[in-house]
Amino acid sequence: MFSRISLPRDHLITTTVLLALGGLGGLLAWQFGTPLPFMLGSLVVSALAVALAAHRFPVGYQFPQKFRLIFIALIGVMIGAQVSPDLIARAPELAASLAMITLFVVLAHALNTAIFRYIGGYDRATAFYSGTPGGLLESIAMGEAAGANIRVLTIQQFLRIVLVLTLVPLGFTVWSGAAVGSAGGMSFGPQDSRDTATIGLVFGIGLVGLWLGHRLRLPAAQLTGPMFAAAILSGSGLVTLSLPIWLVDIAQVVIGASLGVRFLGVTGQMLGRALSLSLLSVLAMLALGIAMSLILHAYSGTSLIALIIAFAPGGVTEMSLVALSLQVSPAFVALHHIYRIVITVVELSLAARFLGLSAPEP
Repeated sequence: MFSRISLPRDHLITTTVLLALGGLGGLLAWQFGTPLPFMLGSLVVSALAVALAAHRFPVGYQFPQKFRLIFIALIGVMIGAQVSPDLIARAPELAASLAMITLFVVLAHALNTAIFRYIGGYDRATAFYSGTPGGLLESIAMGEAAGANIRVLTIQQFLRIVLVLTLVPLGFTVWSGAAVGSAGGMSFGPQDSRDTATIGLVFGIGLVGLWLGHRLRLPAAQLTGPMFAAAILSGSGLVTLSLPIWLVDIAQVVIGASLGVRFLGVTGQMLGRALSLSLLSVLAMLALGIAMSLILHAYSGTSLIALIIAFAPGGVTEMSLVALSLQVSPAFVALHHIYRIVITVVELSLAARFLGLSAPEP
């Protein structure tokens, strides 16, 4: 798993060019205030490269997976590092809303799978892994191993995030009359983006998490192993992890570029179909989340706005920024989104095994 990364010269040059273009795409997306700018910007530029210049790629080119693995592990550590002792301490008092999030994950996944399977006509594996209400990288990694159509799966998962991170802030902007989220100038990163003191520790946790994830045969072990390792250490208060923003941005560029090259062969018709299905899926999930938020609000008196944001199946950071903009608790929102991601991974693994859609044993 940790053997030396070796590439033919033309593959190395192609990968270097893709990463450079991905970085420029990320910077451009960041300038425009795009959600997940470095990942989405890199992905779009990489996808355009394979669409417009496929003939210039070496025969049999594939993005180096061992190199990609390092940065997927870093993203796992980043997610796990958001679990703090304060968030753990608040969990018991939020039992009802966390239980409802669990139900939301199960119902939303079943609903989405039906949409992609029976309306979209996707095969069982592609519909199942495209339908998860979170866990983008986990869904892609597990779906690829299970034989899902990786191009369709990647498109559907990214469209879910793009649509949620567009519709939710837009809806609250219309409601409040002011820009919210990153469009409103909010940021939600480490306090010191230049902090490099913990880089060695971050890589160490990532490597240990990778090893444990594979030994324990965790689903999407390259991501979930480091994620759970970081969550245990950070949540217990044993370590304080603060990843420098530039390192997180680089990881997003690498992952975005590696996903974008898989769009080779994607047609406009395929993309239009995926967009219409994703819009139907996202609207159904938002309606389900609003209904559950109304029930919880009536039961517990918790802020309806905070609950709606907490149930929106978007990114942890952007949804927290929306909460910050509207002066509702970003910690409350972050806890529920972190929990949704963890529960999605667990539910995905259990449901895949029950339905016979998990990867074959090696």
